[in-house]
Amino acid sequence: MTPSSVARFMANMFPPSSLETCRLLDAGAGVGALSCAFLDRWKTGEHDFQRVESTAYEIDDKLRGHLIDHLAGYSGVTQNVIAGDYIELTATPDFASPGYTHAILNPPYKKINTGSAHRLALRTVGIETVNLYSAFVALAVAQMAPGGQVVAIIPRSFCNGPYYKPFREFVLKRAAIRNIHLFSSRSTAFKDDEVLQENIIIRLERDGEQGDVTITTSTDDSFTDLASHNHAFNRIVFEADPERFIHVPTSVEEGAIERSSVACCTPEGVGVKISTGPVVGFRMRSHLRDMPEAGTVPLLYPNHFSSNGLGIVWPGENRKKPSAILRNDETEKWLYPNGFYCLVRRFSSKEEKRRIVARVLDPKEIGDSPMVGLENYFNVFHDKKKGLQKELAYGLTIFLNSTAVDQQFRRFNGHTQVNATDLKLMKYPSRETLVELGSWALLQNEISQEVIDQKMEETL
Repeated sequence: MTPSSVARFMANMFPPSSLETCRLLDAGAGVGALSCAFLDRWKTGEHDFQRVESTAYEIDDKLRGHLIDHLAGYSGVTQNVIAGDYIELTATPDFASPGYTHAILNPPYKKINTGSAHRLALRTVGIETVNLYSAFVALAVAQMAPGGQVVAIIPRSFCNGPYYKPFREFVLKRAAIRNIHLFSSRSTAFKDDEVLQENIIIRLERDGEQGDVTITTSTDDSFTDLASHNHAFNRIVFEADPERFIHVPTSVEEGAIERSSVACCTPEGVGVKISTGPVVGFRMRSHLRDMPEAGTVPLLYPNHFSSNGLGIVWPGENRKKPSAILRNDETEKWLYPNGFYCLVRRFSSKEEKRRIVARVLDPKEIGDSPMVGLENYFNVFHDKKKGLQKELAYGLTIFLNSTAVDQQFRRFNGHTQVNATDLKLMKYPSRETLVELGSWALLQNEISQEVIDQKMEETL
């Protein structure tokens, strides 16, 4: 159930309306917390509707009974509570939408399998997406009348990544983003296979002309420290971005990366490739060994990262993960030649301050082994599956570990997973600048976060 404070905040996000008839959609309505918050605001006189036609979808029989009772308490409301699956009932080419003027949503969160009935039904109406929450929002947008307002609380995962690109394109083609609210605490986060995500509340206007976007933030759902800023849309969706990532800046000031002309190169321009580590541990379990032995080569997991430097510690002691992998005909194609690589951890825990954590694999740290296994929990910066120039590997690691990069990354990434696609779409300093950074790093006796940030401030 949506907390009452969140329901009120969402209801207040709608602009005052002078429409005579409101046609309200609440899909996945539960007991009606969101509909009731909307109707309460109407009853206080903030909307000039003469009547409200309320359509609510709820699949759960018990919840639906409470929903009917709650909506019955409002005069001037014609309620249409529909028992059944919102997608199954409306994701059909012959569905005749009433042309909703308002939609208020807290949709369910569940992945949609490629060949599922939901996925196939959505495709018949031009919607390609991977989760129920994005499907509900896309359907609602499609069913709105021109000028219709959609307010939804959803995970932020749709803002970036390749899987949600069709959803982003679908929505941005049909609606303008008016407001985004960001909770800075993850205490009310969704879980996606142990990956915590931030929630946002978004307001969309069907067929609206895109203008500035109001970004509000609060620590949590008490909204006691609410802050608000307006941003030009080209700070939310970059004009040259083919992936249509949705950025959520939390201050009026541009970040150091955004201001700088130094970070202007693609990974291809730098001369590097980015891939996830090729060794999938659970699929190759029979080939893994806790410690090195005859016939093995080093295997690295993120827990081999040094806690107080830019390198790795291998094999280390008391590791919870294997430190070696057999080298044989079955594993050979998954191994990289020993060399200098920049490794970025793909997952972080909710307690960690940094989203991006990078380390250098220096070949001398794993002995004279000709090959190395890099587990799938890494994103690997490489040169066509071979090692990088030493200084370049160190320069990339310095850049990626900077606070400026971390802040920029958080603008479009709302969960604790760092995807290779995200790193590929970032801008980097030139190869020459990165090599200079790496040369500088190799001369330092000790490198702290403060030292990295100071050097990056000079560089940018």
